[in-house]
Amino acid sequence: MSIHSQLGPSPIGAGSNQLFMTGYLDALALVERLHRLLLDVIKDEFERVGVLEINAVQALLLFNIGDNEVTAGELKSRGYYQGSNVSYNLKKLVETGYMHHERCEVDRRSVRVRLTEKGRNIRDIVETLFGRHADGLVKKGVIDPAGLEDITSSLRRVERYWGDQIRYIY
Repeated sequence: MSIHSQLGPSPIGAGSNQLFMTGYLDALALVERLHRLLLDVIKDEFERVGVLEINAVQALLLFNIGDNEVTAGELKSRGYYQGSNVSYNLKKLVETGYMHHERCEVDRRSVRVRLTEKGRNIRDIVETLFGRHADGLVKKGVIDPAGLEDITSSLRRVERYWGDQIRYIY
């Protein structure tokens, strides 16, 4: 139960619409909490293994880039990075030796980035962490493959809906 379920009548009406609105707001709050919790889990893992010079957002960025070579613009368009300050994080990752960058030969305004060996080591730590989590979720019966597929499918539909709202607003 969230604070939203304690609010007054919804602008969309009463009855089943109100129940849906309450559930929708609870789901939104859960997605937000899960993202913050994921960052905390990554931060705790790095503290455990003694990696303290990068933050969880930067580590997740390294994990998502993996073996690809991308531009800063592609980081957002491909969904690798959803934050608003991608330039800052890229600059820090280059300065600390986790990422290599070079100007694109075709478009000199564009910079391509890829992981260094140090960056690949961070990616491997995150990959190992996620592997442990996947094993634990299944072994402890938290969620099975079918349940995970249902959640993922539903989240993709919401993602598509929200994306359409942004695209068709203008």
